[in-house]
Amino acid sequence: SAWLNNNQLYKFSYTTEVLVGKAKGSKQSNSGYRISSDVGVNLAWRDPGSKDDQLIQILSNVRIEPLSQRPKEKNVLYGSTAESVFGKKKLAALTKPFFVHLKNGKTKAFYSYWTEPGSVKNLKRGLASLLQLQHLTLIFVCDQDQEPGDVLGVNRKSRSVTVFTLEDGFIRSAVAEESHGLAVNVRRSVSAKVLSRQTLTRTGTEAGPPEAAGKDVSSVVKSIDDKLAAVGVVAEKVKTYCNGCPSLFEHWQTQQKQLEPAGLSKATAPRSFLALIQSIRKASKVEILKVLKSASKTSLPQVVDAVTSAQTEASLDAMLEFLNFKDSKSFVLQERFLYACGFSSHPNEKMLKALLDISKGKIGSTDIEETVVIIMGALVNKLCQKGGCNLPVKLLKVPEKMILEGPESTQVDSKVQMYLLALKNSLLPEAIPIFTKYAESEVGAYSTIALSSLQRYDVKFMTKAVKQTVNRVYHQSRRIYEKNVRAAAADVILSSNPSYMEVKNLLLSIGNLPHELNKYMVSKIQDILRFHMSASKVIRHVMEDMNSHNYNRFAKVGSSSSFSGFMAQSADVTSTYSLDILYSGSGILRRSNMNIYGASKGATLHGLQVAIEAQGMESMIAATPDEGEEDLESFAGMSALLFDVQLRPVTFFKGYSDLMSKMFSMSGEPMNVVKGLILLTDHSEVLQLQSGLRVGAEFQGGLAIDISGGMEVSLWYRESKTSVNNRGALVVMGNVTVDTDFMKTGVEVSFETEASLDFVTTVQFSEYPFLVCIQMDKATFPYRYESMTKYESLSSGKTVMLSKKKKRRLPGSEFPLHQENSNMCNRVFGPSW
Repeated sequence: SAWLNNNQLYKFSYTTEVLVGKAKGSKQSNSGYRISSDVGVNLAWRDPGSKDDQLIQILSNVRIEPLSQRPKEKNVLYGSTAESVFGKKKLAALTKPFFVHLKNGKTKAFYSYWTEPGSVKNLKRGLASLLQLQHLTLIFVCDQDQEPGDVLGVNRKSRSVTVFTLEDGFIRSAVAEESHGLAVNVRRSVSAKVLSRQTLTRTGTEAGPPEAAGKDVSSVVKSIDDKLAAVGVVAEKVKTYCNGCPSLFEHWQTQQKQLEPAGLSKATAPRSFLALIQSIRKASKVEILKVLKSASKTSLPQVVDAVTSAQTEASLDAMLEFLNFKDSKSFVLQERFLYACGFSSHPNEKMLKALLDISKGKIGSTDIEETVVIIMGALVNKLCQKGGCNLPVKLLKVPEKMILEGPESTQVDSKVQMYLLALKNSLLPEAIPIFTKYAESEVGAYSTIALSSLQRYDVKFMTKAVKQTVNRVYHQSRRIYEKNVRAAAADVILSSNPSYMEVKNLLLSIGNLPHELNKYMVSKIQDILRFHMSASKVIRHVMEDMNSHNYNRFAKVGSSSSFSGFMAQSADVTSTYSLDILYSGSGILRRSNMNIYGASKGATLHGLQVAIEAQGMESMIAATPDEGEEDLESFAGMSALLFDVQLRPVTFFKGYSDLMSKMFSMSGEPMNVVKGLILLTDHSEVLQLQSGLRVGAEFQGGLAIDISGGMEVSLWYRESKTSVNNRGALVVMGNVTVDTDFMKTGVEVSFETEASLDFVTTVQFSEYPFLVCIQMDKATFPYRYESMTKYESLSSGKTVMLSKKKKRRLPGSEFPLHQENSNMCNRVFGPSW
C-alpha cells in the first residue's frame, strides 16, 4: 500500500474528461467537457497500531472547459465560469475538504456532508477512486462484452484501464481510462461511444498540517467537523433538471398529426411513436387516460399501440380501465392492445395476469376471445425466455395449464384451433405430445397447425416418436391426408435433421403422389440443394443411389414450387425469404407460404410468415377434387406470424354461399391482417463511470407495419389471383447522455427506412398444366436515412445542438425467382412483362 508522510501536503493536478460521440467519429466530432482541479492531499490520522490504516484529507478548487475547439456560437461553455455552470452552492461544496479512510490501500469509507448535492459527492468519489492502491498492482484492466442475445438487441463493449506510477511510497501519477461502445445489432452504424479519462499528477510537496490524535477514525472525523458523515463509497443517483419539459398531453398534441392513419407507412409515424413512449413512461395513469380519451377516433389505435408498448404499471392500468372487452364495437382497439402485449419487449407477470383475467370475463367479440388466448401463449414463451419459467411458479402454471388442457376441453373447431395456436406461440416442451397427437387428426386445419408448430421447436425436441408420427402422416401409413397436410409433414421432416432412410423414403415417394404434390416435392428438394440448407448433405448422399433419383421421378410436370433467396445481405444482418406454393389438381391455390428470416451474429429471427390456404373450390369451376379432399367445405383464409408471434388467422370466406356472394362482389380490395406500431428494440441502461459521472443509454426501434392479403377468382377469365401486401417504416434511435444537475452532454443517432413488398400470384387454369406467374416486388425505398445530433446544455437553459444527416434512395427491384417462373410470366402477361 501507499503511505503518506505526516506534516506534508502532497499537491496534484487532477482532470476528469468525458466525451460522447459516434462509435467511429473523430475526437473533434464528439461533445464533452473537462473538469480540472488543483488538489491537496495530506495525512489526517494514522492508526498507531497499523501503518496501512490511514485517513486522508483532500482539498481542491474547480474549473470546467470544453474538450473540442469550436467557434463560440457552437460552444455551450463559451463565456462561462465555474460559478455560472455549477452555481454558487455547488461550487462552494466542491471546494470543501473531504476525507477518505484507506485500509490496506482500499477505500473503507468516504466522509463528506449529507447536505451536499449528489453530483458533488459523486465527483469527489471519482477523485478518491484514484487514491486507492492495493498490493502495488500498478495496472488494472477490465474488459466486458455484452453479447447480443437477439437480432433486434443492442451490443455493448466496455473496457477500463488504470495505470499507477509510484514515488517515495506514494502516487506519482494515476491515469484511468474507460470506454463504452453501444451498437444496434441490426444496424451497427446506429452506435455511440462514451470515453472517460481521469488523470492525477503530482506537482510537488510542501509543509502540511500534523496528523490528529485519536484511537479510531470516526472519533477523529467528529473532532474535525461534527457535520462530516460516512456518506457511502458507491456513487448515488442524481436528480437531473428539465427546463420547460412538456407534459404528456402537451407532447401528444405535437405528435397527434403524425399518428393519423394517412402517415402510417412513413418514417414520421414510428419516430413519433418512440417519442410518445418516452413521455408515457414518465406519466401517471391519470395523464395517460386524458390522452386516450382526447385522441381522435382515427389516431386512437396508434395511441393504444404506444400506451401498451410503454409497459409501465401506469400504462397497463390505464389501458385496462379504458378498454371495455364486453363491447364488441371497440374490437380494433382491443386487438391492437392484445397484439402490442404479444410484441412487448419486457413483459411481466402483471401483463399475463391481466390477459388471464380478461379471458375469464365476458368478451363481446369471439375474435377477441381467441386473440386473448393466442397472445397469452406468446407471453408464456417470453416470460420463460426471461427465466420466469420457474420463478412465479403459481402465476405461469395457470395459463400454461389452461392452454395445455385447452384442445381436449372443447368440441368446437375454432376453439381447438385457438388453443393449438396459443401452444404454437408458447413453445412449451410439454406441448410436443399434444402437437404429435393432433398432427394425425382427421381435421386438416388441426394437422397443419400442429405440424407448423413442431417445425418451430429446436431439433433436439424431435424425438424418435415425433419423427415416426410425422413420417406416418406424409406416407399416409394409417389413412389418407389432404395434400397441404402432407406438404407440411414433408417440411417438418426435411428441417429436422432427417436420417438417410427418411430422405430415401421421401425421394422414393415422388412419382406416386398427386400431380401437384409431386411437383412441390421435386421443387422443395431442388431448393434445399440450391440454397445449401442443413438437409442438403444427406439428400446428396441419398441421390448417389440412382434408384431414388432417376429422371422420371424428377421430371414432374406441374405448377407448385418452393424457392428461397436472399433479400438483403450486409455485415450486420442477413435477410432471407422462402416462398412455397402448392396448387390443387384443378389449378386453384391450395397453400402459399411466404417467410422472411433475419440472422445476425448467430441469432435468428422469424420476421414474417404469411400463409394463405384455400380449399373446396373445385365445384365452382366444375373440376374434380384431389384424393382425400372430396368433402372439404369451401374456405379461404390467411394466417400471419410476425416477429415470432403467431397472430389470429383471418377468414376470406367460409362455406359455398359465402364464397359465391364474395365471388361476385370481390373488389380485389385486400383484407387487413395486421396493422400498427411495434416497439422492436427496447434497451435502457445506466453506466456509472469511475469519475463519478453517470451515463444514460437508451436505444429504441419502432416499426409501422401494414400487412394485408386477398384472393380473387374470375370464372369468366378462368383466372385466380392472390396477393400479400406488406408496407413498413422502421426507425431505430439511440441516445447516450452524460446527464448531471449542472450540465447535459450527449449524442442521438438514428436510422430510418420505408419499404413495401408485394407478393402477387396469378394463375390461369383454362388448360393443364396451368400457367402460374409469381411476382415479388420491392418498391423503390423512398430513402434510407441516417442522422446524428450532438447536444450540450447547461442548467441555465443555454443549449447548443449540431446535426449531421445522410440520405440515399434505394431503387426498387423484383426478387429473382426461378427461370421457370419467368417463362410462365411471359406467357401470362406477354413479352412486355
